[in-house]
Amino acid sequence: MSKKPVLIITYYWPPAGGPGVQRWLKFVKYLPEYDIEPIVYVPENPTYPITDESLKNEIVEEITILKQPIDEPYKIAKKLSKKDTEDISRGIIHKPQSQSLIEKLMLFIRGNFYIPDARKNWVKPSVTYLLDYLQTNNINTVITTGPPHSLHLIGLELKQRLGVRWIADFRDPWTTIGYHKKLKLMPFAKQKHKTLEKKVLQAADQIIVTSFTTQNDFERITNQPITVITNGYDHISLEAVKLDEKFTMAHIGSLLSERNPDVLWKVLGELIIEDQIFRSQFQLNLVGTVSNDVLATLESYDLTQFVNLKGYVEHDKAIRYQQNAQVLLLIEINSEDTKCIIPGKLFEYMTSKRPILALGPDGSDVEHILKSTNTGEYFGYHDAVGLKAAIRAYFNAYRRKDLKRNPMGLQQYSRKALTEKLAQLIMQ
Repeated sequence: MSKKPVLIITYYWPPAGGPGVQRWLKFVKYLPEYDIEPIVYVPENPTYPITDESLKNEIVEEITILKQPIDEPYKIAKKLSKKDTEDISRGIIHKPQSQSLIEKLMLFIRGNFYIPDARKNWVKPSVTYLLDYLQTNNINTVITTGPPHSLHLIGLELKQRLGVRWIADFRDPWTTIGYHKKLKLMPFAKQKHKTLEKKVLQAADQIIVTSFTTQNDFERITNQPITVITNGYDHISLEAVKLDEKFTMAHIGSLLSERNPDVLWKVLGELIIEDQIFRSQFQLNLVGTVSNDVLATLESYDLTQFVNLKGYVEHDKAIRYQQNAQVLLLIEINSEDTKCIIPGKLFEYMTSKRPILALGPDGSDVEHILKSTNTGEYFGYHDAVGLKAAIRAYFNAYRRKDLKRNPMGLQQYSRKALTEKLAQLIMQ
């Protein structure tokens, strides 16, 4: 029996690094097992803020990958300020009082002239190319994944022109995404974003989101079917894991200016002063981009000497840091808009069997997952007492050589199980 061909339109694809590429790289890996032939459409010359050459090894050789050129303003913007351009493309937006004139100008232009995002110029040429390709190859199912949400506009036009079945996958929300309010949007731009979001949500035959909070938000805008398919973990074969000798707390991923939990740094600073044994054993491993605002806060609590800054590392090395750590930190910005964010690394964290210490807004989807899988503790930014008690308990268990977790119910979050759920939607 021949497999069902499906066109997948994505911006992030190896050698892109970071979390955005993982989701569809893994779906594409497993879809052929469910009688689906993924055909991947990506930009030929993208501007990726982070690259990871090792991820190329995970691309299934048999699949078809289509590439077309993209015209991106980031290449022009780099001529004005390479640092500001790279920071913005990574999602690092400084506090208003710390923004340079060039950064303020870039944010204004990005927010008001590039709607919905800086990849909007890829929409028209992509539609022209794909109209012919879909008809020639008799493909009638299209999947778009965003951010960048401009890719959903490609799906919208293909739906309107050809009547294909269109599935829109939202790895993050659109108008409620964390950085949206920082783009210095004029009233007309805010309205245009909302109009485009509504058009996409009402036209797509099937919508996929990564969290239940986003599902609830979108259900206020559309009556189209919405299914939650979270991110997940893939099985990775590693050599025998040797835990760090020190009491390491590790955060894997970016720590942006607003992802800066003062309450955690304050508690750690107090523990170092109060407990000399803790002071002698403690180490904070930060693996990924760390903003200057976070570094300044760490310094203000005299934590700098305990910090091991590793910068961005390839995915397999990041997994190694997770497996070796005594405690894993999961930190989200404390705002209403981030309740819906379930970081992809959470699921890899859960399989490490290391306790997860998470901070974020009250009522987060992350809190529910941690509790239901027995993989860690979750605290709001206001709970210094509970946070301190948890870290003390972890440290005491570490000294007894008894610091571990016994996860349960993780299989539902495996990449293969999640792909099976996706395949059922595709085959409808």
